[in-house]
Amino acid sequence: MYKNPWLYHDQIWEPTEEELKDLFGFVYCITDPNGMKYIGKKQLWSKRTLKPLKGKKRKRRKIVESDWKEYYGSSETVKSLVEETNADGFKREILHFCKSKGELSYKELQEQMDRRVLFKPDKYHNGIIQARINRIHVLDKM
Repeated sequence: MYKNPWLYHDQIWEPTEEELKDLFGFVYCITDPNGMKYIGKKQLWSKRTLKPLKGKKRKRRKIVESDWKEYYGSSETVKSLVEETNADGFKREILHFCKSKGELSYKELQEQMDRRVLFKPDKYHNGIIQARINRIHVLDKM
C-alpha cells in the first residue's frame, strides 16, 4: 500500500476494476502537515498515443490508468513540500467522484469557489482558478 492512501468519507478508497471503469476522475482536498489545503481534480484515465503498426500510417490510441495512486496535486508548493517531508503527515481526501470531464471541471471550480480558496492564502495553496466548461457537458452528466 502507498504511504498516504486516498480517503473517501474517512475510509481508505480501494476501488475495484469495475468501479474504476465507471468513473472519469475525482475532486480532492490535500492537507499538508501545517494544515494548509489544496483543492484540485484528478483524472483516473489518460490517453496514450502509440506508433502506427508496421505498414500502417494511422497512430493508435490507448486508454491507460493514470498515476492517481501516487498523485499529490499540480501545485509546485505542494509538490516541494511532499519532497521535503517525504509525504509524511499529508492527508488526501476525495470530495466528489465524476463521470465526465465537464462534470469534473465544474465540481472542482464549484468546490474552489464555495471555499473561497483565492481569498484565503493562509489556508489554501491554490493560487489560480481556471475552467472551461461547456453547458452540454454538464447538463447531460449531472
